Amino acid sequence: MAFVVVDDGESLESALRRFKRKVQQEAIIKEIKKHSVYLKPGEKRRLKEAQARKRMRRRLKRERDFEY
Repeated sequence: MAFVVVDDGESLESALRRFKRKVQQEAIIKEIKKHSVYLKPGEKRRLKEAQARKRMRRRLKRERDFEY
């Protein structure tokens, strides 16, 4: 669980900024979104395969652009 200790004289905005950064670093929001919806095992597998294809296309495109 992310928490931030507010220092003396520190503004609330800066403490809130530090808290948001800490939450983002710990990937709390990402984890909550992942568990908020149930995916059937088949759907999860298809999603994983689709992401792998997308990564591969991106990698191949970068390699092609790099050659020229």
